[in-house]
Amino acid sequence: MKHLARALRPPLAAALLSAAALTGCSGSASDAPAVSLDDPAKKRIALQLVSSAENSSLDWEAQYPYIEDIGDGRGYTAGIIGFCSGTGDMTAVVERYAKARPGNPLERFLPALRAVEGSDAHTGLGPPFARAWARAANDPAFRAAQDAERDAGYFDPAVRQAKKDGLGALGQFVYYDAYVMHGAQDAEGTLGFRTIRRQALAAARTPAGGGDERRYLDAFLDARVAAMVQEPAHADTSRVETAQRVFVREGKFQLETPLRWRVYGDGYRIDEG
Repeated sequence: MKHLARALRPPLAAALLSAAALTGCSGSASDAPAVSLDDPAKKRIALQLVSSAENSSLDWEAQYPYIEDIGDGRGYTAGIIGFCSGTGDMTAVVERYAKARPGNPLERFLPALRAVEGSDAHTGLGPPFARAWARAANDPAFRAAQDAERDAGYFDPAVRQAKKDGLGALGQFVYYDAYVMHGAQDAEGTLGFRTIRRQALAAARTPAGGGDERRYLDAFLDARVAAMVQEPAHADTSRVETAQRVFVREGKFQLETPLRWRVYGDGYRIDEG
């Protein structure tokens, strides 16, 4: 389960959530040749889009050393997609790193990481752990461990499910971003990706099921927003309403560039993919 590095910023004004984000002609796909999000160029775009929401920067590769507690009840948030000490994926990153680089400075914190899972505690971690995490980011093996956990736990399952649902690169990204923030499963007080998808399916059919891609993605984003506002740390829904919803409205089902969007009121653009 993931969360925002800037999640506690005030929600956007209601004016940003304009009805225009929900309008536009119907359609199920663009005329561009289908391409998957695991295409290297599209994946790079996906990583930049997530970084704009998680770290307020398109430079996702600068986020390997990032670590802080943002006060959302999940302990430390760290790395390229906000691995959390309270949810277990941070532990998985350090375990991967220990296998690749036995005896590394983070390995000694594994017992403490396992002990704090399910809580926001820093017991046995604290500033020494935060410093060790940031220093480890200079090691290619640690960066590779973050990449591997991101792909195995979030990117790959999201893309796989989206392909089964007949979604293009945009829909695959929509699923991936939901995985990053919500995780696959429900947790205490939060809804996971699978529940959000199930709610979307109650409102619209997937393209693979004979439905309209635009209509289904809007239904999924509606369910996603409803899940987000249940958590104070996710009350700002701009990563959906002024980003993903914009791409749906524009019919960019293959994440065709240029892309322009806003998160927390900040503007971003990608001109080439």
